[in-house]
Amino acid sequence: MWEKIVGDGRWALELVCACYLGIVYITSRGLIAAPRYRLLQGRIRDCRARASVLAAADTVDPVTTAALAAVTGRLDDLEKSGLVVWRLLPTSWVIAIPLSKLAAAWRMLHSAERQLLRLETPEEITAQVRSVRLRLAASPHPGDPELAAELAAQPATGPEAGALLFATVEHLHDREDTEAEREYEQQRIALWLATTGIGAVLLIGAVMDHRLTMVFGALGGFLSPLVGVMRAQRPSSWGVLVLAPVGGALASVGGLLLVRMLADPELNLLGHVFLDNSWNAPAAPIALAISLLFGFSGTLFSRLALTATGQLVAAPGAGTQSGTGGRPL
Repeated sequence: MWEKIVGDGRWALELVCACYLGIVYITSRGLIAAPRYRLLQGRIRDCRARASVLAAADTVDPVTTAALAAVTGRLDDLEKSGLVVWRLLPTSWVIAIPLSKLAAAWRMLHSAERQLLRLETPEEITAQVRSVRLRLAASPHPGDPELAAELAAQPATGPEAGALLFATVEHLHDREDTEAEREYEQQRIALWLATTGIGAVLLIGAVMDHRLTMVFGALGGFLSPLVGVMRAQRPSSWGVLVLAPVGGALASVGGLLLVRMLADPELNLLGHVFLDNSWNAPAAPIALAISLLFGFSGTLFSRLALTATGQLVAAPGAGTQSGTGGRPL
């Protein structure tokens, strides 16, 4: 039975990597970008409805009419499928939303919302001032409560109140867009690292006979955030969730090599059990269990790497003199 599992590991790694590459792509477009795109569509419809109300309320002023036409044209551009969504197939829009296009679309929408704010009635301006003031008062960002107090000190209506409201909304939009772009950049970096890591896993699997080792390491990397969520800890970010299995697969191979080095008779820090069940025997049950542990715990890998680094920079013979054959790390 065990020999059959070991034999299946020769093709299991390639199959797992191919499936996971598809999961990474679907995660990027369908689970990260698609919800934000649906929210964007809802906000576009709200802006369009508000523009229709303003157009019906004032049809005399040519400046207002031109401004509403410009806003409506911008909203039309946002609703064009090619601006945000890549139409690969008629039903593939969910997985065809690049994060970079989505960030630019949100900036364009916020600009259209501010243009509509300039055309609002005094009653709506007063309501918006109160709404923004309450939002700033409850904000944890430094400076927001002071800005809320400044809004409260201004008259409810008038040009100064409108100008301060517009500047405040522009500040909030810019901060929201900057934070979203920073988050998207981090997610793109994580997705790039995951894709590159999958290539490294396939390359190592093709050169070395450690396919099953990396499969168990990837399993440990998947279990780590899963256990954290089950223990009601803080939910992991998308970047951590995507990178964890790939990092676990690579850490399992590096960890087995570090275990083999520290168990070498020249250092004699881990004993013969780890010497005989690590790098030279990757299909052994103990080696697979070690791979699972390294994939599950990045801290274990870093501690072992620091221990190995300390042994390399130590004086020759220091490890054999102080080694006990099984000293814990």
